[in-house]
Amino acid sequence: MYSTPFSPAEARSARARVGLSTAQVAQSMTACGTPVRPELVEAWEYGSQMPSEAQLFVLADVLWCPPTTLMGAEPRTLAEHRMARQLSVERLSQLIGMDPALYWAAESARQWNGDYRQTKALVEALGLSLRKLIGVMGRDEELSGHLRAAIDGRWKSHVGPVTKITTLNKTRVSDALRTMHGEFAEFSERYMGHVVARNDDSRLKEVAAERSAYLRRLVDHFWELIGDAGEAPPFNTVPTY
Repeated sequence: MYSTPFSPAEARSARARVGLSTAQVAQSMTACGTPVRPELVEAWEYGSQMPSEAQLFVLADVLWCPPTTLMGAEPRTLAEHRMARQLSVERLSQLIGMDPALYWAAESARQWNGDYRQTKALVEALGLSLRKLIGVMGRDEELSGHLRAAIDGRWKSHVGPVTKITTLNKTRVSDALRTMHGEFAEFSERYMGHVVARNDDSRLKEVAAERSAYLRRLVDHFWELIGDAGEAPPFNTVPTY
């Protein structure tokens, strides 16, 4: 289960940009069929309460901004991508040809298991890129595990699994893993160089901090190396999963 993502600060800023009072926002939302009181709008803006999905969608319309502005961050989960498109569970289920209960279960578990036709329809409905699809399918953690093992061991043995997860070309995956393996090896070489030279602890901590930062960004860095293919919609070729 999840709660509707919402940024009180962004909501205040959005209202200021259109020059409306909380009373005017409440009046406009009520006119759109979603009755609220000014006190509730104020509560949203100060974080003491959060709007429902339906209220978030109408608030975005009234404030002339996309839902993602009020959500305060770019969508990552299946639920957040759906809300970014102002789609209810029922409406999206209808668009992709899936029973709403099954879709809701997938969204709640953050694990997408739809068939090829349903997945293709999901991509079209939510405007997903390949990179974002891997995330909403709940496979980022699996991908991260293979990347971590690849950079710290025999990277060639992970080309197949990463290719299967991402459906990317093997050559493209190989190039990315080879690069990452080399980059990570530099951290070990620098660290051992400082140890042998008996440099002070601050130098060792600096390298260790860079290493930790690198590991935290493994998946993001992988997609940066993949480039345009990761940002393009999938299903341009015959599916491989």
